[in-house]
Amino acid sequence: MSTKKQVVADEPLLFELPDVAKAPLTAEAWGNAPTLQSLDAQICNCTKCGLGFTRTKFVFGVGNPHATLVLIGEAPGADEDAQGEPFVGRAGQLLNKILEAINFKREDVYICNILKCRPPGNRKPQSEEVEQCLPYLKKQIELIKPKLIVCLGLTAAEYLLGARGSLASLRGRIFTFEGTPVMVTYHPAALLRDPAWKRPTWQDVQAMRKFHDELVSKGQ
Repeated sequence: MSTKKQVVADEPLLFELPDVAKAPLTAEAWGNAPTLQSLDAQICNCTKCGLGFTRTKFVFGVGNPHATLVLIGEAPGADEDAQGEPFVGRAGQLLNKILEAINFKREDVYICNILKCRPPGNRKPQSEEVEQCLPYLKKQIELIKPKLIVCLGLTAAEYLLGARGSLASLRGRIFTFEGTPVMVTYHPAALLRDPAWKRPTWQDVQAMRKFHDELVSKGQ
């Protein structure tokens, strides 16, 4: 159940949603990795779920290891699986343009996914796959310490936040994941399927940039 926190005038409303990974990080060695690079090196051969046996490349994440903004998508697609980098296909090219429109460069932010391996046929992630992979994402967030997280698409919001409902009902609000503010908007791939979602996405990313800058300026 959502818990409404006290709000200061003119500040955004924060909703604390139950996440699907309240358990502490695993005691495996990678849990003590001091950097993203060392974490990647320790988990890149993961075969904890079946996707470890069907992937071409492990897709860890890319960007600034000290980014103030982290963008989280659903899972790698065919281009990402081939190159080992998230958001490099058509959706990734659109994401780059969206970031540039709000004065971010791709190398300024950190980009990753709920899953590190491509599901066959680009199907949606399965809960058992997310259960194995989400601790890796949590560790990435712990190491980066971003000011703001943006979930790209409903699947990312569902698994990171435990959020339920339509994406339209989640956008325009601010949630938290383990103390870090989170916003939700459409996945770039959805915009390629339905250009009508470009306008609300543009509204979302403008609000995201404004809120991000406020957090940075306040040192929160």
